[in-house]
Amino acid sequence: MITAQARTMTGPTEPFTTVTIERRDVGPTDVLLDIVYAGVCHTDVHHARAEFGHTHYPIVPGHEIAGIVREIGTEVTGVAVGDHVGIGCLVDSCRECAMCQAGQESYCRGGKVLTYNAIGRDGQVTLGGYSERLVADERFVAHIPDTLPLESAAPLMCAGITMYQPLKLWGAGPGKRVGILGFGGLGHIGVQISHAMGAHTTVLELNDDRRADAERFGADDYRTTDDIAALRDSFDLIVSTVPSSYDLSAHLDLLDFDGTFVNLGVPKEPLRIEPYAILTNRRKLVGSMSGGMPETQEMLDFCGEHGIAAQVEVISAKELDEAYDRLTKGDVRYRFVLDTATIAAP
Repeated sequence: MITAQARTMTGPTEPFTTVTIERRDVGPTDVLLDIVYAGVCHTDVHHARAEFGHTHYPIVPGHEIAGIVREIGTEVTGVAVGDHVGIGCLVDSCRECAMCQAGQESYCRGGKVLTYNAIGRDGQVTLGGYSERLVADERFVAHIPDTLPLESAAPLMCAGITMYQPLKLWGAGPGKRVGILGFGGLGHIGVQISHAMGAHTTVLELNDDRRADAERFGADDYRTTDDIAALRDSFDLIVSTVPSSYDLSAHLDLLDFDGTFVNLGVPKEPLRIEPYAILTNRRKLVGSMSGGMPETQEMLDFCGEHGIAAQVEVISAKELDEAYDRLTKGDVRYRFVLDTATIAAP
């Protein structure tokens, strides 16, 4: 077995502590990577603090992983020692269902395995990226272009693909009017991707606090809730990153004919809409998760080509508890990233 230091929580209100964990030996199709950075996603907080109600303790969160390959299995062909690589939300899937065969592993119908807080094929709970190293099957390891710094690339493994998939699928591009609802950890990456795709990109936010940042990242326009009434029928596509409940119908009214509203957030309350909000203009309300491995690699290559990266605040292992509290309050611009070299520090 391979050992590694990791940061773990033993209960929903317990602080993070450092422990030694075991990783499996490198199999024929496996890749062992030294984790350099791990993004801190809001989903990490939900799982670690049992807000989703199905946490396996002790938990080692982290599914935005960037590192360097240390060792490869005898049958690995697509990855070499020394490569910069990333691992996102998944470390396995059934590989046999129609979704897996189509390269859409995040929609696996036979049992996908999340990077942490899930049960792997070996029956053990998966342990995530807040650790020094990790072993994963080659299929779930993506190349990070050399043009992307690892600390800025780590959040792309979740936030990046979560924004890239709906923007590409629902046609962000030249001549399209795209709204990004919420300018935070996902939204600031989504603006960059939408801008690079050639769409006219508008940020929709509560107030003006983040206008300068949005414009710096490529937003063509920035509107607040005070502008809602004047924006009716203005967009072809809106991607919502907002995790809390809000007036969904008011934002659906911003869509033009055949416009699409993509919901990425998971509010605690069920989504509510007025029926005519979708009947009018033949609008579409859809959802999207992260994305499969082929598209994740495509996203990384696209980001590398266009210089798209997360704006991050690098933190030490001892700052994780504070970072969780700050993230819950929205006090980060725009993504925390854990420096795993600090995990073993006294």
